[in-house]
Amino acid sequence: MIKINLLLREKKKKAGVSKEIVVAIAAVLILVALLGLVQWKMTSDIESTQKEIAKTQEQIKFYEAQIAKASKAQKEKELLEEKLRVINDLRRQKSSSARVLDEISMQKPEKLQLESMRKDGTKLGIEGIALDDETVANFMTSLRRSKLFKSVDLVVSEQIEQSKIKLKKFTLSCEITPM
Repeated sequence: MIKINLLLREKKKKAGVSKEIVVAIAAVLILVALLGLVQWKMTSDIESTQKEIAKTQEQIKFYEAQIAKASKAQKEKELLEEKLRVINDLRRQKSSSARVLDEISMQKPEKLQLESMRKDGTKLGIEGIALDDETVANFMTSLRRSKLFKSVDLVVSEQIEQSKIKLKKFTLSCEITPM
């Protein structure tokens, strides 16, 4: 007769089930540990990224302030350059007017008297009285020879009488050459 010990098999079966439970519990614990490690790594990455973002935002604010200062300085520079340009233009016009007056006084004949001059940009109007037409013509010719004037034209010439002397009243128009 053969005897089969079934109890041993049940013990082995119980031992196998408990080993499987231990392995399952160990696998779950290892999985939870891995998930915890991944969660910790992701949290630390998020924190470091947020710190970098905050640092970058601070740098942006700093550079925006620097840009604002630079643009303000640029505007001030442009304003000063404009003022300097105006001053230089005024200096040129000042010396231009002085040169025009000097040149006219040098070219003016003795028999001619100037009454007024009007300057409008590069145009110059001259009014005066001369003894005769020849004096006016000589004055115009000498102005044309000057390098300072061009397009010297007689606008009006009329005879007037002052103290019973017949004189010529004239108006000239000329253009001042740029210096």
